[in-house]
Amino acid sequence: MLVARDLHFAHKSGFAVRGVDFEARKGELVGLVGPNGAGKTTLLRLFSGTLAPSRGSIEIGGVDIASLNASERARLVSVVPQNPQLPLIFSVLDLVLMGRNAHLKLLEWESQSDIEIARRAMEMTDTWRFRDREIGSLSGGERQRAVVALALAQQSPVMVMDEPTASLDLGHQTGVMDLVRDLQRQRADAIVVAMHDLTLAAQYCDRLVMVTDGRVFAQGTPREVLTRDVISEAYGAEVLVLMHPEAGSPVVVPVSGNGSAGQGPLLDT
Repeated sequence: MLVARDLHFAHKSGFAVRGVDFEARKGELVGLVGPNGAGKTTLLRLFSGTLAPSRGSIEIGGVDIASLNASERARLVSVVPQNPQLPLIFSVLDLVLMGRNAHLKLLEWESQSDIEIARRAMEMTDTWRFRDREIGSLSGGERQRAVVALALAQQSPVMVMDEPTASLDLGHQTGVMDLVRDLQRQRADAIVVAMHDLTLAAQYCDRLVMVTDGRVFAQGTPREVLTRDVISEAYGAEVLVLMHPEAGSPVVVPVSGNGSAGQGPLLDT
């Protein structure tokens, strides 16, 4: 669904992305991981068309997004940004209906069909019951689900998400990621999610792409990517990699300066 080839992008301070090849297949949840400043957010902005690469190409469903206008791109890729600035006095339903803008003509109002699409997106994210509440009255987890509903209402085959669990507590983190995984299974779309928490990424993603210094450093299944050697080289940090006793996915535990990673029943792998 999403194919990027030889992507380059430079900020004034230097290259943020250098020679990146990337794919996200239909029905796949791909985690984009790497240290701060590695280029994850820049890549997501390139994928969505918010930024244009200085070199390389991005195709969604075989269509080069460089040839599209903003509305045409929005029909192909939806975005869940990190800490979005939301109109707090809007109702949740009005916010989600903004996802239909890409399908409307200039000055055209939403039809009953658009409202029905928004309702289905809100039911999938368990936000329909909040439809008349103001955005500002929602909790962090409720607000994040509303933003996901907005993206769903766009009905785009690709969704990119930038740290959707940032600033959320543990319960809301798992709630949002459970929702993302359920959406992937129900809709069979391609979802690309940038994540800071390696353990959470390993638990939910089918495949990980680790970037550092604007390049792809490693990619593969969570078990293939999240090894002590790979993480140590990419992050410059010593860790233990354990196996989750139930999920069987990697659990990354930082090692403190005295060499301790705490006490636990699991063995390093």
